[in-house]
Amino acid sequence: MNCNIIKNFMMSSGDRITRAFINAKTLDLSEDSKYIIFSDCHRGDNSFADDFSRNRDVYCYALLQYLKKDFTYIELGDGDELWENKFPAIFEANKDVYLILKKFYDKGMLHFIWGNHDMDYRKPEKIAENLHFYFDSKEQKEKKLMIGVEFSEAIRLIQKGGSSIFLLHGHQADWFNYNFWKLSRFLVRILWKPLQVMGVKDPTSPAQNYRNLIRVEYLLEKWIKNNDNQMVITGHTHRPRFPTDKELPHFNDGSCVHPKCITGLEIENNKITLVKWHSVVNDKGVIKVKKDVLEGPSSLSKYI
Repeated sequence: MNCNIIKNFMMSSGDRITRAFINAKTLDLSEDSKYIIFSDCHRGDNSFADDFSRNRDVYCYALLQYLKKDFTYIELGDGDELWENKFPAIFEANKDVYLILKKFYDKGMLHFIWGNHDMDYRKPEKIAENLHFYFDSKEQKEKKLMIGVEFSEAIRLIQKGGSSIFLLHGHQADWFNYNFWKLSRFLVRILWKPLQVMGVKDPTSPAQNYRNLIRVEYLLEKWIKNNDNQMVITGHTHRPRFPTDKELPHFNDGSCVHPKCITGLEIENNKITLVKWHSVVNDKGVIKVKKDVLEGPSSLSKYI
């Protein structure tokens, strides 16, 4: 076995998180910064097992509102459901989504982090294969999508004085889904996906296994304690978190596959807000998309 592979297996969750922190991509954080953070879209193929399909219209509407307001979009991992699907099927089902993401990219306002379900994007050749070009079936020709787009393991939003917000997917605290993600992918693709229609849950997923969820959160917060209460934003567990100023600064943006809604974190005017986008029907039977504030806005100075 390769020495680097053995070394990765031997690393603790804290070591993996620290490595991601040290090597993180850096972005500026100021009063003028506007970020919207979503994760765990799990964009699929529009089949019975595609949880994202229920929220696609809400997600697209939300993205367009942020695009109009010049927010920078950060996707915190597990954007594409590459464990269950081949990318051409994902793109075919979500072409409108990718064309909106392209608008963010063309404006220099798009940043991706890879999670366990899209760890293939650690490889530049896989990014190029999936996201640099697409085939337009109407015009019967290949077109540019997001040539040169990059994925990072982590991002740090850094203020002028050096204080920062650390963003990562969070599976670095999930030993099995980090080191044995290919085995997890095999189990999901071959076993759990067909069983989803009968309501069988994937026991390897912290979003569906409460004990695993609690352990992942415990390990992340252990790292926060050991690193001067560094403010952290994660995804992975699908459970939104918005701590008080007396709790450890561990935030979670939730997911885009909640039943009938998506959740995310906005950063604007040096404040952070947990929001929910969902569809509502008025008394005339008209469906509209609405944004609710779940927590905040709270000043970042409370946490960093």
